[in-house]
Amino acid sequence: MGNRKELKDIAFSVLDLIPILAGKTPADSFKNSLDLARHVEKWGYKRFWLAEHHNMAGVASSATAVLVGYIASGTNTIRVGSGGVMLPNHAPLVVAEQFGTLGSIYPGRIDLGLGRAPGTDQLTALALRRNLKGSEMDFPNNVQELMNYFLTEQERRTYARAVVAEGVEVPVWLLGSSTYSATLAAKLGLPFAFASHFAPAQLFDALYIYRENFKPSAYLKEPYVLLCVNGIAADTDKEAERTATSLFQFFLGVIRGRSQQLQPPVNSMEGIWTPYEEEMARRQLEYAFIGSKETIKDKLQDLLDETEADELMFVSHIYNHEDRLRSYELLAGLKQD
Repeated sequence: MGNRKELKDIAFSVLDLIPILAGKTPADSFKNSLDLARHVEKWGYKRFWLAEHHNMAGVASSATAVLVGYIASGTNTIRVGSGGVMLPNHAPLVVAEQFGTLGSIYPGRIDLGLGRAPGTDQLTALALRRNLKGSEMDFPNNVQELMNYFLTEQERRTYARAVVAEGVEVPVWLLGSSTYSATLAAKLGLPFAFASHFAPAQLFDALYIYRENFKPSAYLKEPYVLLCVNGIAADTDKEAERTATSLFQFFLGVIRGRSQQLQPPVNSMEGIWTPYEEEMARRQLEYAFIGSKETIKDKLQDLLDETEADELMFVSHIYNHEDRLRSYELLAGLKQD
């Protein structure tokens, strides 16, 4: 037990979907996200990632590279990146140019997390890509093509060039909710982030495969695991449970296939969801840590003991901005106790 990791030993980070609040606009959400980034930077969070989604009424993080620049320009030290860019929607060359530019403007602060899902529905994916040709096998090739653009001219293995990316240090991460990206991250020697905040089922299988098959690379000498979880902290358990009803309503919308803005909290979900819908939502939210700081701490430590994660990233669907700030402040306090 001498090597046991404790919460104070690992990095804490933030994933932001830039929620659009009911009755508010995306412009309001952008301001809130920058304010959140400034606060969590002060509270010691390591990185602030933005997730690419499209055609979702309650999510404003679709122009991910633009928002990475917006958040980086308004902060000083926190790492800012994508959690992630959905690579099937983009030409690898364009992504390299975007993040190479960001990496030059904000040196040592930009991360490039990559996912292989479209981050949207099929109709919108068609609008993004103009066609849906290709297969899963394209993703490994596209990842390696993208990484190639960041090499210097002497190292590069292609005729095409992303001049603004060459030699720029932008760490590439692979994101996943299954074992697929875990296998690829291990093969390429890249850090791996698992989406346990909405897809917990294959968490332990993915971690085992990643660690057992990891091959050291020029990018990373040993495996590095980031887990994304839902975190909603408040001064009391009762207050946190009420705040979390916005999260429950968000997932209920996903289950019902209804895109909506983030709803205000309610006193009870009874009568809003059916028992079946509640079971489905809670299954997806197995790794939702809701409560006072004291309540959350032991549960998070249990997760750390089970997974030996190197970093925890918190995402929150909290309607009131001040409550959201308070939640991240309390979570940060877990590292000082």
